[in-house]
Amino acid sequence: MKKGQLPLIAELALGDTEDFTAQPGRKFTGTDNPRHLRVIHSLMIRPRKREEINSIAGAANGPDLMPDLRRRGLRANCQKTPGIDRDGYPVKFGIYELDDGDKRAIHAWQRKRDAKAKQ
Repeated sequence: MKKGQLPLIAELALGDTEDFTAQPGRKFTGTDNPRHLRVIHSLMIRPRKREEINSIAGAANGPDLMPDLRRRGLRANCQKTPGIDRDGYPVKFGIYELDDGDKRAIHAWQRKRDAKAKQ
């Protein structure tokens, strides 16, 4: 480095004010599948256990719907939470949740859908 020259990191830190921690906007392409809509509605309220997703979706394999939602643009994270099953064995339960980016993407899709419906 030449005398009097600031290191590259310092140059970036001094002149860059953009927030790099913000997540880029995601685009949810939407769905008209009733099972998807029930699951999305319930996850907008709070995180749900895998068993709840089955019941809410009305499907025997609710987690099979989650990859469909991910292909449509949602992250729909599944957190593995330690627990004990009914036989006393340690297990990790799956809990699905929507992050803030997912919720914003869903709201944007709903606004767009509702605007089209009014036309």
